[in-house]
This record gives sequence, structure tokens and C-alpha cells, in this order.
Amino acid sequence: MSKPLPQRWDLERFFPGGSASALFAAFLSDLARDVEAFRQQVQAVTPPRPGEGLREWPDLITRWQDLQQRLHEAGSFSRCLTAQDTSDAAARSLLTRVRAIGAALEAALSSLEAQLAAFSDEAWQALLAHPAVAPVAFALEERRRLAREKMPPDREALAVELGVDGYHGWGELYNTVAGRIRIPFEQAGRRIALSVGQAAQRLTDPDPSVRTRLAAAYEQAWAQEADIFAAALNHLAGFRLTLYRHRGWDSVLHEPLSRNRMERATLDAMWAAVERGQVKLLAYLEWKARLLGLERLGWFDVGVPVGKSGQETIPYDEAARFIIDQFAAVSPRLAAFASRALADGWVEAEDRPGKDAGGFCASFPLRGESRIFLTYAGRPQAIDTLAHELGHAYHFSIIKDLPPLARVYPMNLAETASTLAEMIVADAALKATTDPDRRLALLDSRLQRTVGFLMNIYARYLFELEFYAARRNGPLTVAQLNSLMEAAQKRAYRNGLGSWHPLFWASKLHFYLTTAPFYNFPYTFGYLFSAAVYARAREASQGFEGLCEAVLRDTGRMRVEDLARVHLGLDLTREEAWADAVRLVTQDVDEFVALARRVASTGAGQRG
Repeated sequence: MSKPLPQRWDLERFFPGGSASALFAAFLSDLARDVEAFRQQVQAVTPPRPGEGLREWPDLITRWQDLQQRLHEAGSFSRCLTAQDTSDAAARSLLTRVRAIGAALEAALSSLEAQLAAFSDEAWQALLAHPAVAPVAFALEERRRLAREKMPPDREALAVELGVDGYHGWGELYNTVAGRIRIPFEQAGRRIALSVGQAAQRLTDPDPSVRTRLAAAYEQAWAQEADIFAAALNHLAGFRLTLYRHRGWDSVLHEPLSRNRMERATLDAMWAAVERGQVKLLAYLEWKARLLGLERLGWFDVGVPVGKSGQETIPYDEAARFIIDQFAAVSPRLAAFASRALADGWVEAEDRPGKDAGGFCASFPLRGESRIFLTYAGRPQAIDTLAHELGHAYHFSIIKDLPPLARVYPMNLAETASTLAEMIVADAALKATTDPDRRLALLDSRLQRTVGFLMNIYARYLFELEFYAARRNGPLTVAQLNSLMEAAQKRAYRNGLGSWHPLFWASKLHFYLTTAPFYNFPYTFGYLFSAAVYARAREASQGFEGLCEAVLRDTGRMRVEDLARVHLGLDLTREEAWADAVRLVTQDVDEFVALARRVASTGAGQRG
């Protein structure tokens, strides 16, 4: 890394010209044409009759996979365009068009899946045994089963088409409104307007007066648009509940559990272990408040770093080198991959106005590369985010040579490699220092993540459960949504904070993601599952890389319970399987409290 690393990603190698790319326009036109041809072929084909042979069915499965990865490529490109510049109206239009093409493909697949469900057992087994189909047998078995749980194909196709301008349209409205929000803030005597992403970064400022002023402005900015967000959330939920009713699904968790390839017993066992583990985290919240000179932490104080080391600003190149070095200590292949991604223009990290909030990793299957999006502000938490997204990209690099349908892993396993990467960096950094102040800062960073997954995510889950139960009786007002959110936060944090964020339901994008209902518990699952993988991998006979990469390669080819049983020897439907992981991620509390006591006794805490 002799020359500075690029902090803007390179999208030109995919489709030059950005949102005005003629090549991308042609790509979308060809894709739309081929999806229509596929739809017509699906309509013309019928399940094979006895003695008739498979006919064109293996070719249909191959064409399906080709269209799927081309659609994925288009979706990744358009999503990256909208994220790098929220004012790019042309990019938003492209994203809408990609979703329309996706809806057309999904409608065709509804018909295809209905026909797969009508196969005789003999013909079905013959299809799965075909050389072109056998590698994706698991995915096809899953789609066939799901087809039997849905409405007739014509009604499913109609629901998909109506969803483009209805269901997905509300999600797009949220993105548009959230993207234009600006938070007024006075800095060094100058009044500036922060995007939501920039404001969120500054909520970790070490100055408590800055945090307090900014949190109030942040909350007010979301409150000004709350009626629009409430309408969007109510209509999204109304669409889902109506669709579920017509499919005969009596639980709002039916779809997210199915998408995550897991049993309700697994989800309940995980949350039971989490609830037990939350109690230990209260000591961390209490002592962190003391270090910050507060009686209790406010919602905006949880992410504030403690210890002088936690307040440092770390240059991007230094952060990148740190990550690569920690990866190299356990996995040379992971380190080499990260080095390439960082040097080759895969990462959009620049801190500038107009960018979307948050971070993500988008894979480009046709080229076999990924792109990582974040806003790097130099704080230690930003290093965690960068490591996290590099983990996502590494996951894709492990599976990119598999057939497209075998690469489709559920959301809960999507967080496996990313959280594992965070753990590697955090664990190695902690082992490398004996300095009390530095250890306090590192432990704080790790425990912030633990609080996030075991408390913040649980609050989101509880909120959505209560919201959907109430939404069955009609739309909820802003005040009602605020009340539900605050109640969920108080329960999840065990009343361990001094203030709450009732408008979190408005400010959190995840509640408005139409591609992933209940995108909350998958994060906690991924965090704890990664802890279990990490613990096993350090003791594995085949080495760290061997076990981790074996797990990652099978994420699109097994249900989660089978994945854990085969590779880790765990029964995820039992609370004990999760209890060990919870103990592992909360064990830092003891040392944090001991160090905090020492700091407090010397009067070295951060006083507001």
C-alpha cells in the first residue's frame, strides 16, 4: 500500500457512464426481452407425461439461473448508483425499472414453480438427477415446496405486478424522503446541513453537548416527515397482511422464517438465550455511563467510544492496513482478498454530502466482484463497518463459482462472514495490547456490537411483532408507532437507558425493505452463529480457513439447522446451543467493568 488507497469505488468497469450508461440501458433492454421470452416459454411448457422424458425442462432451469444472475448484476449496479448520489433521479428510475423486470421474472417463476409442483414423483426425481440440475436440487426442492403454499399462479403473478407500484413503491417513497432529509447543525460557529448518514456518524462525538444538540435536531428532522413514514409503513404492512391472508398464512413470521430457512423453534430458542444474556449487559451500560460522567446513557450515548483510544481519528489507509494485518493472523486467503478489494476500487468510503446512509456490499456475479459502500469518518466503529462489509465480499468470493441457485443464501446466514470478519479484527486487536486504556476502548467497541445485536435488534423484532398484530385492526398513528417503539426499547434494554428513540421506526431503513420482511432477527442469528463458527474454527482440525470456507460454501445449499448440525455439531432448536454463543459475546463485560472501576477510582473518566 505505497500509494493512497482509492476511497471512491470504480463502477465504470461494469457499465461506463453511470446512470446515463448506454451499455446499461441496452443490458436492461436485452434482459427485459429475455425475461418475456422466458415467460412465454414457461406458459407453453407442461410437466412431462409418463414415458415422455424431461424435454426442455433442464434448459428452462439453466435459463432461469442465467436471468437471475443478470438481474442481480443490474440490481447491484443501480443500487450502487442511488447510494453514491441520493439526488440522482436517473439512477432511481433505473432502480425502479430493474425492480419491474424482477417482478416480471418473479411472475414467470410463479407459473414455473406451480408446474414443478405438478410433476409426478418419478419425473421430479428424474429432473433432479439430470447433470444440469443436480447441483441446484436443494433450491428446486425448496421452491417446489413453497409453490404449494401460495395462491394459484395467476393470482401470484398479479400480486407481484401490483407490488411494483404499490408494495415496492412505498419502499421507494421512503428512500426518496429519507434521502432528502437534512439536519441543521451549528459547528465552529457555522451553520451546516448534515445528511442523515453524516448526522449518524457525529452522534458518537465525545462532547456530550454536541450529542445532545444533534440528537434533538436528528429527532426533530425525522418527526417533520413522520406522517409520510407512518403512511408508508402502514401500507407496506397492509399489503403483506392481505397477501398472507390470501395465501392462508396465519403468522406474520411465516415468510421471514421460510426465507431464512429456519424453524420457529430455532428463533424462539435464540431469543430465550438472548433474554438471559441481556442481564449481564446492564453492568456494561451502567459503568459506561459513569465513564462518560452520566447518570444513565441516553440512546445516543450507547455508540460513544470510551477511553482516549476510542476517540482517536484513524486515517483510512491505516484502518485498511490494520484490518489486513488482523485477517492475515488467522486467514492468509482472507487477508489477500481484502488487500485486493481495497486497492482495486471496490470500496466507496469517502465522507461527502449526498451519499446514502449506512453501509452495504453488492455483488456482481457476471464479473465475479463486489462493491462496498460506507461513509468512513475515521472513528474505530468505521473500521468495524469496513471489516464487516469486506466479510460480505469474501463470502461471495467463496461461492461465486457455484451455480446461481446454489449461491442464494438466506438473510440470517448473509451475516455470517461479515460478523466473523468483525470478530477476527476485534479479537486480534485486543490480544495485541496490554495497555489498560486501549483495552478499555477495544472492549467497549466489542460490547457496543453485542448490545446492538442482543438489545437493539431485539427491540426491532419486538416492535414489528406488536406493530403487525395491531395493524390487523387498521393503520396506526405516529403517536401509536412511537409508543410501540419506546415500549420495545425499554423491554429489550431492560430499562437500562435514560432516554429513548421513539422515532427509530421512522429513521431505520430496515423496516421499509420490501425484499426482506422482518430484517432484524437475521442480524442476531448471524452474530451468534458467527460466534459459534469462530469458536469451533479456532479448534478445528482442518484449520480456521477450512471450516469457515466449508460453512460459507454450504450457506445456499442447506437449511440452517442442517448447516449447524453438519459443520458445528449443534442443535439450533435448543436454547443451550445458543447459550454458549451468548456467553462468549458477553464475557467481555467482566474485564470492562474491572477496568472501568480502575478508571473511575482515579477520576480519569470523561466528564461532561
